[in-house]
Amino acid sequence: MTAFSPFAADTDMAQQYPEWIWHNGSIKPWADATTHVMAHVVHYGSSVFEGIRCYDTPDGPVIFRLTDHNRRLYASAKIYDMAMPYGLDEINAACRDVIKANGFTTDYLRPVAYRGLGGFGLSADTPTDMAVATWKMGQYLGAAVLEQGIDACVSSWQRFAPNTLPAGAKAGGNYLSGQLVAREARRLGFGEGIALASTGLLSEGAGENLFLVFDGALHTTPVSAALLNGITRNTIITLARDNGIEVVERDLPREYLYLCDELFMCGTAAELTPIRSVDARQVGEGKPGPVTRQLQELFFGLFNGKTPDKYGWLERV
Repeated sequence: MTAFSPFAADTDMAQQYPEWIWHNGSIKPWADATTHVMAHVVHYGSSVFEGIRCYDTPDGPVIFRLTDHNRRLYASAKIYDMAMPYGLDEINAACRDVIKANGFTTDYLRPVAYRGLGGFGLSADTPTDMAVATWKMGQYLGAAVLEQGIDACVSSWQRFAPNTLPAGAKAGGNYLSGQLVAREARRLGFGEGIALASTGLLSEGAGENLFLVFDGALHTTPVSAALLNGITRNTIITLARDNGIEVVERDLPREYLYLCDELFMCGTAAELTPIRSVDARQVGEGKPGPVTRQLQELFFGLFNGKTPDKYGWLERV
């Protein structure tokens, strides 16, 4: 796929955007996909969305777990009682269409559904608008992080408590929490932040799930720890178990971040990013370890043909 930078090369950082976007049923110019400033979503964060990667493979471009992602989109909408104006097959088709319209030069998809212009109260009835955007993302946490790893910190901001906001929904409003975590980490000079749950135990990264390695086994926090049950998380768990790596889902205290042999975070944007230190404490040998490397090879092997796609995760554009 052709490289695409979200910023122009000049010093004023003027943004460049893809030419086409899918919006409310049709492909249209990017600039024409508008929403009124008094739309419900602008004031109350009432949106649900997905992030999906498109990869080049020896057999052509594929969308990774397209249907699984969009099924979760509809599950998130159900949790928030948001009526969806299009069916799953239509949104899957929209994802393919917008990639084709932009000449296959993008590698990231963003389907989003949101409450549009209607009433003005919290429980107001409004139409649900939908869009699918696509752009070139590259390595989300920075160049070379997949090889070198990042330095992370535990955030002073905690995740929301159970029965306050549904962490299992990928909703726009939930990511206000992630913004606080991520921006604090950047301000302090770290690559990413890690959040604790209201229990004081580990939750997840600003927008990524966590995996710790102890004695060759993967340990990850459970969905009850105020985290999104990530599709990349599920992929890593599945690949690990298929290849004889033990996976343990359990509550984990903060200090285990300092004591584990290896540590990485994963997500659609972050893919599988090693963490070499937390709170300025070196993790393991301070570089990606053998289990992390093996799982990276298995994950990215799905797209270069080295890992068999036995679960039908690669959906052709």
